Amino acid sequence: MFKALQRLSLLALALLLPVAAVHADDDTPAQRAQNAVRVLNEIEQAPDKSIPTDLLRDARAIAVIPDVLKVGFVFGGRRGEGLISVKNPDGTWSNPSFISFGGGSVGFQIGVSKTDVILVFRTQRGVDSIVNGKFTLGADASAAAGPVGRTASAATDQQLKAEIYSYSRARGLFAGVALDGSVLKIDYDANAQVYGAGITPRRIFEGGVSNVPAAVVHFRDALEEYTAR
Repeated sequence: MFKALQRLSLLALALLLPVAAVHADDDTPAQRAQNAVRVLNEIEQAPDKSIPTDLLRDARAIAVIPDVLKVGFVFGGRRGEGLISVKNPDGTWSNPSFISFGGGSVGFQIGVSKTDVILVFRTQRGVDSIVNGKFTLGADASAAAGPVGRTASAATDQQLKAEIYSYSRARGLFAGVALDGSVLKIDYDANAQVYGAGITPRRIFEGGVSNVPAAVVHFRDALEEYTAR
């Protein structure tokens, strides 16, 4: 019985995941940047339900992945695309690299839903991992559901040891969420569209690009605004 259910679940997931892939590929890089700015603006306009100001101020990198599509039938999967910027030595934010985000899960679940995901990197090790092109939350860098509110005082000892705080927003509700097992990868194709062929993430983060589109600059400016408070 279980094996039959497992086969049915995998078949349903195989049919649903291409829908997620098509959805994620619909947006141009400029639209993805605009959506990421929208998510930051909407979350930060509700200060009692936002990422604590001190966490944002001390972050080493921030990733925003709007409209992550989650599909599931017992076995589930998620897919999304967004941007990540790292903090420069002078405290300013770098131009963002485009990223993809995905993962799987097991448990009773059925249906399709969309969520916004934000990752706050607290250590240089986490930043170095994404510069190398790909890493897995919980494996290559420790992750925990992040605290919500004006300050990070609600963080537990376990959270304080995490290298990355993870957040999710669905249907207007914003909260810390555990995302262990999710994979974050550099989207080299989108980077090539925006910055030119052969541009590495390190070169983007270190300021070695020019003619950056306005929509991408707006994402960097939004981070500057919300982390300078």
